[in-house]
Amino acid sequence: MPERESMTDRTPRQSSGADAGDQPAVSDPLEVISEQLEAREQLSIDEDLPDADSGSDFSNHPVIGSVEPAGIATSDDLPPVFGAGETSLGGPGGRGRIGDRVFRGLSEGAGLFVVLLIGLVAVFLLIKAIPAIANDKANFLTSRSWDVDGAVLNFGVLPLLWTTILISVLAMVLSVPVAIGIALFISEYSPKRLARPVAYVIDLLAAIPSIIYGVWGITVLAPKIQPVADFVTDHFGWFPLFKDYNVKQGTVFTGGVVLAIMILPIVTAIARDVFERTPRANIEAAWALGATRWEMIRLAVLPYGRPGLVSGAMLGLGRALGETIAISLILSKVANTGPFSWSIFNGGETFASKIANNASEFNSPKQTGAFIAAGLVLFILTFAVNAAARAVVNRRKEFS
Repeated sequence: MPERESMTDRTPRQSSGADAGDQPAVSDPLEVISEQLEAREQLSIDEDLPDADSGSDFSNHPVIGSVEPAGIATSDDLPPVFGAGETSLGGPGGRGRIGDRVFRGLSEGAGLFVVLLIGLVAVFLLIKAIPAIANDKANFLTSRSWDVDGAVLNFGVLPLLWTTILISVLAMVLSVPVAIGIALFISEYSPKRLARPVAYVIDLLAAIPSIIYGVWGITVLAPKIQPVADFVTDHFGWFPLFKDYNVKQGTVFTGGVVLAIMILPIVTAIARDVFERTPRANIEAAWALGATRWEMIRLAVLPYGRPGLVSGAMLGLGRALGETIAISLILSKVANTGPFSWSIFNGGETFASKIANNASEFNSPKQTGAFIAAGLVLFILTFAVNAAARAVVNRRKEFS
C-alpha cells in the first residue's frame, strides 16, 4: 500500500543553482503597492517644498508630522477664505466666528427679553395695585368682604386665596399618584406596541380647550360624582374639610376633579420622560442584586426621578393656580357672610375666576386696581411655586 503523501512532499522545492537564475523572481504585491505609495508621497513633498537655492524661507511651511498640522492655518498673513468668517478657531479675547457671535447674541437677547417681560408685568401690577391697596379700608390679606362699587374701597383676598389653594392642592392630590402610575406603566410595564398609543392618548388630553372641560365638568361629571360627595359628607362630615354645605353642584370638589384631569398630561409627560432617563447601570445593578420589578422601581427608578417628578408636579400646580374658564363655569358663588368655610363641598371663587367674572366692572381706576391687586397676589403665588420647582430641579444637574 503506497504511503500517503505528506504536506512537505507537496510543497515545491526551490530550484538551486542555474535553475533559480533561469526563472524570474516573483515580487510581493503588498511590497510593490507600498513602494508606489512612498514614491507618490515623496514626489508631493518635493513639489510643495521651495527650492533651497532660491533663498525661500522654510519656516513658513509646515513640516510633515510636526505639532502644527498642515491643514490648519495659524498665520495671520494668510488670506481669509471668502464667506468663512474668521480664519482662526478662536481669536484674541475669546472671539469666535461671526455666526457663533450672532447666535449667542440672539440667545442672550431672547433670555433677557423673557426676564424683562416678567419684570415689566410685575412693575405694571405694582403700579396699578398699590394705590388700591393703600385706599382699602379693610385688611387686604385677612378680610372676607369685597365691595369695590362705591367711592370707598373695602375688599380682601382671604376667601379667594383659600379657594385657589384648596382647589389646586385637591387637584394635585388626585392627579399626581395617577400620573406616576401611568408613567411607570408606560416606561416599565407596558409592551412597546402599547406604550406609544397610551402616551398619545394621555397627551391628547392637553389639547382639549378649557371651556370644554368646564362644560363637561358641570353637566356630566358633577352628577356622576355626587354619590361620592354624599358618602364623604355622611361619614366624615364632622371634619371641617368635608363639612356638608348642601351645595350639590359647583363645589370645590368638582372643580378639583376637573383640574386634576386637566393637569394630568403635564405631570405624566414629565414623569414618563424622567423615568425613561434612569441610567441603565442603576437598573442592571438592582436586577443583579435579585430585586423584583417593584423593588427595582423603588430602589433605582423612583430615587433617580424624584427631582424631575417634583418639578413636574409643581408645573402642574402652577397650571392649576391660573386656570380661569373651566373654574369660572364650574364653581358656584357663595356669600361671604357667616362663618368661614373650610370645606371642599362648598362653592367659592379663585383669583382667576373672580377677575374673569367681574371683567365688566373695570369702569374706574379704583375698581380696576382692586382686581389687579388680586392678580398681583396670584402672580406672586405662581412665581413662588415655579421658583420652588426650579430650586428642586437644581439639586440634580441632570434635570437642569
